[in-house]
Amino acid sequence: MAAERLSYRYAKSLIDLAREQGALEKVKENVEVLLKATEHRELLLLFKSPIVSKMKKASIIEELFGDDFEDMTMSFMDILLTKGREAYIPEIAQEFINQYRAGKHISTVQLTTAEPITDEALNAVRSKLEQSGVLEQNVEIETKVDKSLIGGFKLEFNDRLYDASVAHRLNEMRKAFA
Repeated sequence: MAAERLSYRYAKSLIDLAREQGALEKVKENVEVLLKATEHRELLLLFKSPIVSKMKKASIIEELFGDDFEDMTMSFMDILLTKGREAYIPEIAQEFINQYRAGKHISTVQLTTAEPITDEALNAVRSKLEQSGVLEQNVEIETKVDKSLIGGFKLEFNDRLYDASVAHRLNEMRKAFA
């Protein structure tokens, strides 16, 4: 089964069950923690290792997350281990977040600036994006600093890029003169 289909199915099952049980927000928090944890190479290698037994993986997962995670999330992790799908945990977690955002009508925007942006400017950008009608009702902005932009900003959302950076404008001028 393709990783995308597998991730979609498992994430949808978890999100439907969490919604049904009234634990969607708590499970989402658990999944975000899990996704962040899989950024650590050692944990990711553990999940993908065919050498480490399922029992050992289960005990490590219990030790790491058992006290903090919802019972539903831990049961879901047990199902993934039983079915041999633990290698797909990062993909399933990311798909869960994507489905959660879609269900809550949340659009994610990547804002890259040359300097750290102030809260006031960030709120102004959020307001403009929400009023534009191009995005969902709620806008979640992830900020990043890239000094190579020199000035201005780049916005990325829905597979679109709006580049209003000084570096981009200089490149355009350079192309025009060449």
